[in-house]
Amino acid sequence: MTTTTAAATPPSTIRPRGHLLPSDPVMRLLTWTTLVNAFGNGLFYTVSALYFTRILGYGVGEVGVVLTAAGLCGVAASIPAGRAADRWGSKRVLITLLAAEAVGTVGYTLVHGLAAFALLACVVTAVDRGATTTRSALYAEVLTPDQRVAGRAYLRAVTNVAMGLGSVLAGITLQLDSRAAYQATVLADAASFALVALVLRRLPGRSAAATAAADEAAAAPRAERRNPALRDLPFLAITGLNAVLTLQFAMLEIGIPLWIVRDTHAPRFLVAAIMIVNTVLVVLFQVRATKGTEQPRLAARACLRGGLLLGAGCAVVGLAHGLPAVLASAVLVLGVVIEGGGEVLTQAGGWALSYDLAGDRAAGAYQGVFNAGMAAAMMAGPALITLGVIGHGLLGWLAFGALFAAAGAAMGPVTRWAQRVAG
Repeated sequence: MTTTTAAATPPSTIRPRGHLLPSDPVMRLLTWTTLVNAFGNGLFYTVSALYFTRILGYGVGEVGVVLTAAGLCGVAASIPAGRAADRWGSKRVLITLLAAEAVGTVGYTLVHGLAAFALLACVVTAVDRGATTTRSALYAEVLTPDQRVAGRAYLRAVTNVAMGLGSVLAGITLQLDSRAAYQATVLADAASFALVALVLRRLPGRSAAATAAADEAAAAPRAERRNPALRDLPFLAITGLNAVLTLQFAMLEIGIPLWIVRDTHAPRFLVAAIMIVNTVLVVLFQVRATKGTEQPRLAARACLRGGLLLGAGCAVVGLAHGLPAVLASAVLVLGVVIEGGGEVLTQAGGWALSYDLAGDRAAGAYQGVFNAGMAAAMMAGPALITLGVIGHGLLGWLAFGALFAAAGAAMGPVTRWAQRVAG
C-alpha cells in the first residue's frame, strides 16, 4: 500500500467566483452528469414507496423485506464492481452499469408478481451500488489528486440540490396519484441513467500506461491478483470506522423524523423543515469542509471533529423530549445544524482517507471495499436506529452520540497505523 497526498482543489478550479459551473472541463462534465442523475433519483426516491405499494399492490411488509434483500445485494456488489473498474477502466464499467440500470428501472413499469419484483429490485440495487463504487473510482482516474476530495464535495452539493428539485417535481406525481403519472416518473428516472451513460462517453479514458498496468495485473499469478484492499488491515479498520459514521444518515432520515412524530411535541411539518436545513448546510459548507484534509492526519482530525459534532447533535436532539412545541422545535433545529457540521466534516475526511490510503494501481478495489462498508451501514442503519435509539429516550440518543464520537476519535490512531504499514 502506498500513501499519496490529496489536497483540496483550489476554489477557482471547482467553482470560480461568479460562476455556477466549474471551469475545468472534466469537472464541468461530471457536474452535468451528477445533476441529471441526482434529479432522476430525486424523482424516483420520492415516489417509489407509494408506487410499489399503491400502484403495484405489494404490502408494506413485503416491500420492506424485498428492499432489505436488495440492500444485501448492493453490499455484495460493491467489491466486484471496484475490481472490474481496475481491470477494464472505471469509465467503461460505469457506462455499462448505468445502461443496465436504465433498463432495470424501466422494468419497474412492467414487472408482475412478487418474485419477479424481488429479483428486479435486487438486480437494480446491486447495479446501483456497483455504479456508486465505480463512480468513486472514476474520480480517482479522471481527476488529479488535488481535485478529488474537493471535487467530490462539490458534486455532493450538486447532488443535494438536484435531488431536492426532483423531489419537488415528484410532488406533482403524488398529487395526481395515478398509475400513468407514477410510471412516467419512473421512466424519467430511467431516462436520466441512459442520458448520463451517453454523456460520460465524452470523458477521457484511462491512459495507455494505466491500461498496460491493468493488463499486467490481470496476467499476474492468482495469489498476486487477490484484492489488495481486503488484505490491508488498516484500511479495513478505516472502512469500519467510516461505516459507523455513515449511520448518521439513518439518524437524519429515520431517527429524527420518528423522534419528532412519536416522542416530541414539535409539529410534524418540522420533519420536512429539517431536511431542507440539512440540504442547505451541505450545499453551503461541503466544499469548504474539505480544506484541511490535505494529508491523512488532517483528514483524520476532520473525522474527529465531525464525530464529536455528530455526538453533540444526538445529545441536543434527545433533549427535545417533553419540551413545549416551540422550544422543542428550536432544540431540534439546533441539533440538526450541529449534526450538519459533523456530516460535512466526516464526509470530507472519509473521502480523503479513502483516496490517500489506497494503492496507486487499485483505486477501484479500495473504493469497492470502502463503499461496501458504507452500503452495509446504510442497510443496517434503520434497524439500529429503531431498535437501539427510538423508545430509549435521551439515553438512546446519548449512546448513539457516544458511538459517533468514539469512531471519530479512533480515526487518528488507525490512520497513523496505516501510515506506519505503508512505510
